[in-house]
Amino acid sequence: MRIWDPLTSTPIHTLSGHSGWVLAVVFNADGSILVSGDMSGEVLVWSTSSGKMLCKLKGHRKWITSLAFEPYILNPGQTRLASGSKDFDIRVWDLHRRVCVCVLSGHMNAIKALKWGHSGLLYSASADRTVKVWAVENDRGKLVRTLDGHGHWVNCLSINTEAALRLGAYNHRGQRPSTDEERLEEAKKKINEVLKLSLGQELLVSGSDDFTLFLWKPTCDKKPIIRMSGHQQPINHLMFSPDGSLIASASFDKSIRLWNGTTGKFICAFRGHVQAVYQCCWSADSRLLCSASKDSTIKVWDVKKKIMSTELPGHADEVFAVDWSPDGSRVVSGGKDRMLKLWAK
Repeated sequence: MRIWDPLTSTPIHTLSGHSGWVLAVVFNADGSILVSGDMSGEVLVWSTSSGKMLCKLKGHRKWITSLAFEPYILNPGQTRLASGSKDFDIRVWDLHRRVCVCVLSGHMNAIKALKWGHSGLLYSASADRTVKVWAVENDRGKLVRTLDGHGHWVNCLSINTEAALRLGAYNHRGQRPSTDEERLEEAKKKINEVLKLSLGQELLVSGSDDFTLFLWKPTCDKKPIIRMSGHQQPINHLMFSPDGSLIASASFDKSIRLWNGTTGKFICAFRGHVQAVYQCCWSADSRLLCSASKDSTIKVWDVKKKIMSTELPGHADEVFAVDWSPDGSRVVSGGKDRMLKLWAK
C-alpha cells in the first residue's frame, strides 16, 4: 500500500508486510491509524504518520473481505475493529490489547460487507443471502436478528449516517474542536442532523446479486421497509447520500439508480455508461454523484437536474474504485491501468 500526498502527487509512505493481495483497507476517524486485510487472512495495523506496522492480527483462515471501526461516538479511542472473512466469521479485535475479543459465527457463507452503526449494532452481509445484526458489548457478541429476503449473495451495505460517521468530530474543512467533550458533541450533532429525516432511526440498505435492494429498520424490525427492484443485473455498490435523503446504487446493467432514502421509492435512473458500473460516491453536499465504470470513464451526475454534468476520461482501462474527499475539492479514482488519478472539482 502507499500513502500519498495529494498536493504533490508523491508517495509519503510505502507500507510493505502483507503476504497476499491487499483486499480491504480502512482509516480510523482521525486518520492516524490505517488497517488493512489481505488474501492470506491477516489484518495489519499501521501508523499513518510513520508508515510503520504497529501489529499483525491473525485468526482468520481465509481472506479478509471487509473491515469496520467502531464509531467515534461509541468509542472515541476507536480501539475496536471488526473484520469479515471468506471463512464465514466476523472477528472483533481490541487494537490496544492486540487480541481478538470475540468471534461472531452464524453465517453459512463468505462475509461480503460490514457496517458498524452509531446505535452500537454491527451489520454483516453474506453470500448466504442474509444480513445479520449483532450486538457487541463488554467484549461479547450476540446475534440480535437475521434480515432475510434476498434471493442471492448480498454484496453491499450502507447506513444513512455513514457520511457523518466518517467525518466524526471533523468538519468539511478538516477542522475539529479542541477538547474531547466538544469533539464528541460535534460528532453527535452531525448524526442527529441526518436522523431527523428518518425520525431518529438508523436505516440500512442492502444490495444483492438478485438485482434488488432492501431498505431496513435494523435496530427494531426484521421485516424490510420496501423491496427496491428495477436493476437488470447484480448490484455492485450502493451508498446513502451524506444528508441521508437519497440512495444511489450501481449495477452491472450499466446504470446508476436513485432512490428515496427514507421510503425507498424509485426516483430516476442515470444512463450513459456503456459497460458495468463498479462504484459510485457522493459529493459532500449531496448534490452531485460520481460513478466509475468498466468502460474506463468516470461520470459526474447532477442529482437535481437528473442529467450528466461532466465526463472524466483519462483512464486507459476499467475504473474499479472512486471516492469524493469530504471537503468536496477532489475526486480520486483507481483503475486497471494501475493508475490513481486525482480530479479537481
